[in-house]
Amino acid sequence: MIEAMRERVVAACDGASKGNPGPAGWAWVVSDDAESANRWEAGPLGKATNNVAELTALERLLAATDPGVPLEVRMDSQYAMKAVTTWLPGWKRNGWKTAAGKPVANQELVVRIDELLDGRSVDFRYVPAHQVDGDPLNDFADRAASQAASAQQAAGSALGSPAPPPAPVAASAGPRRSANGTGKTGARTGAAGASARTIKAKFPGRCMCGRSYAAGESIAKNDQGWGHPECRTAAAG
Repeated sequence: MIEAMRERVVAACDGASKGNPGPAGWAWVVSDDAESANRWEAGPLGKATNNVAELTALERLLAATDPGVPLEVRMDSQYAMKAVTTWLPGWKRNGWKTAAGKPVANQELVVRIDELLDGRSVDFRYVPAHQVDGDPLNDFADRAASQAASAQQAAGSALGSPAPPPAPVAASAGPRRSANGTGKTGARTGAAGASARTIKAKFPGRCMCGRSYAAGESIAKNDQGWGHPECRTAAAG
């Protein structure tokens, strides 16, 4: 665990599933300066959903850090963040049932995370995924989780593993920014006109570029399914 002499620990965690469900992996990273990785770990999950991978990453991070030191957790999973910051109290009151009376999905992981959160100071911070000049810790965790999902092998600083490789980038898919700087391209994108319609993803998934997208993010149709609007435009160009 991290030495208790530290005043605050900044970390990130992420999960990946190649198919959702499919080969999955998890990863967490702890920083020494809020920007670069100081300690990290990643591992395989066999076949699992993206949500299981995201929750597992958080559970492993909480278990690996000192509960006596305030912790900032950066995540790009809206599901995992809402599960522990918004929905969890109601689930507990309802005997681990949803408002509709159904069993909570991934209950074992959620209960374990609740136990690890008890009595400690944890600040959850949502960071959008795959942004130009995005959060470096989240990007590191994303790449490590993706590598663990693909290789189905454990990795980490304690094992002497090299940093995960950069994610593949679609050809000519240079960084795109909208006028408001959010990185979103609006309801339509690219030169394809009406065929470039975007929608909000109902579930997390993975783009043809190899990077994941979260539920609620804008996605567009491409030759291999659905993915980031900028990747669809690059492939069409």
